[in-house]
Amino acid sequence: MNKNFAEKVYKTVQKIPLGKVATYGQVAMLCGSSKAARAVGTALHRNPTPDVIACHRVVNRSGCLAKNFGFGGQESQKRLLELEGVLVDENYRVNLYNYQWDEKINKD
Repeated sequence: MNKNFAEKVYKTVQKIPLGKVATYGQVAMLCGSSKAARAVGTALHRNPTPDVIACHRVVNRSGCLAKNFGFGGQESQKRLLELEGVLVDENYRVNLYNYQWDEKINKD
């Protein structure tokens, strides 16, 4: 994976506010590579600082949590999101209508 792309992913994910989520595709688009959702997942799985880069805030296009969340599994991702006030249902899914980050509203 391109190191520059991974750095773009990490910078983008750091912008996702507490209590919000973004999709892998959304992050890829914001990094300038709209078809690179899988590469976003790979970068986040290799996240060097999960305490700084809140990769638990990234979900799939349906709002589902990562089955193989790299920092404790799906249950850990659920717990981290719920600590931020994000409701996760019994199927490990977040309602994107309620919780998806709108990067246009939250610009730097």
